[in-house]
Amino acid sequence: MSATPDSFQVEPTKFDEGNTSPSSGIITDEEAPEQRGSDDNAASQENLKNGHHTFATLFKYSYSLVLLLFSIVVVTATIFTDQTKMAADVNAAVAFILLWVLTLWLAVMEGGQGCLVGLQPVDKTLYAKSHLKALKVTKLAHEGNNLERFIVGRQFLVVLVIFVINMCGSALKGSSVLNMPDFMVEIFINSGVALILMTTILGQLTAQVNAADCMLDFINNYIMLITTHVSLFIEMSGLLHSVYLVQIIFAKITGKSSDSQPERTISQAIFFWLRIMFSVAVLSFSLAVTLVALFDGKTTMYSGVPEPVSVTLLFALMAFVGMMEGMQIALFAVINLPKDELQKHPQAAKVCELVFSRSHLQAFLIGRQICVTCCMFILARVATCSVDEGELTIFGVSAGIQNFFNTGLLGAIITTIIGSLAWRIIASAFPVAFLSNPLIYLIIRLCLFLEASGVCSAAWVVARVHRKVARFEPDVEYLGTPESRESSKQIADDLELQEN
Repeated sequence: MSATPDSFQVEPTKFDEGNTSPSSGIITDEEAPEQRGSDDNAASQENLKNGHHTFATLFKYSYSLVLLLFSIVVVTATIFTDQTKMAADVNAAVAFILLWVLTLWLAVMEGGQGCLVGLQPVDKTLYAKSHLKALKVTKLAHEGNNLERFIVGRQFLVVLVIFVINMCGSALKGSSVLNMPDFMVEIFINSGVALILMTTILGQLTAQVNAADCMLDFINNYIMLITTHVSLFIEMSGLLHSVYLVQIIFAKITGKSSDSQPERTISQAIFFWLRIMFSVAVLSFSLAVTLVALFDGKTTMYSGVPEPVSVTLLFALMAFVGMMEGMQIALFAVINLPKDELQKHPQAAKVCELVFSRSHLQAFLIGRQICVTCCMFILARVATCSVDEGELTIFGVSAGIQNFFNTGLLGAIITTIIGSLAWRIIASAFPVAFLSNPLIYLIIRLCLFLEASGVCSAAWVVARVHRKVARFEPDVEYLGTPESRESSKQIADDLELQEN
């Protein structure tokens, strides 16, 4: 069994009073928007449920829904006019179906991780009869260190799915549909805004909203079970094991104990290090191929961008995404630090004061999700090879191997390890130093602005419709409140003591 980085270790979970959603030691993209929810956004959900809205809220819902519908129309038109890579190379119908299948699968992955973390401390006998499929999922995910392994494998799966969605729905150079004015073509088609909005709202935020307090119903399906198996297989394959090397190095630097890592026999240790070597080799090769493609202008990068700028943009975006991935870990690592200790680091204290004041926490987490998705789609364009038939291939490989390069898999490996998992480990090892970076404060301000714009507010409306159609019920309906469960457990313990 492979070791798991400390940053992926799931701490014992506790329930906040009056809230069925848990606050755990690891705050994932899926659980965070609701588990530590702010009063303002909680009020927005209650307003949506009861039909009471302010003018500003109604305006945000309305214009965001219009943008969403328009984006769906634009992306669909682009596909069926063969102006995306998948539609042009394969078939428009295949690209359209694959786009929607992957968007829905992305939603399962985005909501599912938060559910698995949230249900970890819950007694499985409480839902053993009512949610048989959910029971299978949680039994698998909560066995040993499978949850940590799932998180690692699932991260690569999310990045890969976004890369393939980009191939299905992102427009080729010079595309134009629906006789749109040039400025709208640039905004919605060439820049990819339409696809980004569609994916963020339907494939991410909507799922996160419903998964926050309908965890059992959300994962009570075989798709989540398959997703869990696939994620565990990806981690087991060793493809991402180079991230464990980063964890080991930072454990040495910080002097942190690695007691969380399982003891290995000699054969297990050999297998573990062989997978690390394999992962480092794959990562190095992926970087080499991607850099050569960028310098040769053989990627799906936006037209007119010079090759050196493309290379710079690749590393700048991975660093930017990495900071957004790591800051979430760092923020919740310092939340319990004594105030006087935090004040010794003025920049980190300034960041914490901004995030944890008023309704900024949930606003930041939602804005961060939007920002990460935007960057992922741009990275998908930058890091996906594109060599047409008849052109000189990268490193002179065969056409078949070049077609494999063109799938974007190599870019997904680079982005997952260098642009995501490694930064989480750094933030976990040095949370205060991480937050002391002046760029972190500016990024948080950007995330707050994106959320305040209301561009993705349609997620709340779509989530409400989805909840009705899928007949999701809050977990409290099946599990009771944390207080009632604790009371029942206490009574059972008392009876057992009396019997003995």
